[in-house]
Formats: sequence, C-alpha cells, structure tokens
Amino acid sequence: GVKDYKLTYYTPEYETKDTDILAAFRVTPQLGVPP
Repeated sequence: GVKDYKLTYYTPEYETKDTDILAAFRVTPQLGVPP
C-alpha cells in the first residue's frame, strides 16, 4: 500500500532492491508524499 511505499521510500537500505520502482516513484507525483 501507500504506507509500505513510504517505508521503502525513506529506507536507504532498501535501495538495493526495486531501484527502478523507487526511481519511477521519485519522478511520479505520489499521493500524500511531497516531491
């Protein structure tokens, strides 16, 4: 869910996995998440 993505988004250690997804989310405006 959104909360899960917030945790992974703010967890540097998680960058080793799903890097492309994080990169996509960083470019794509997230609901409730400031750019």
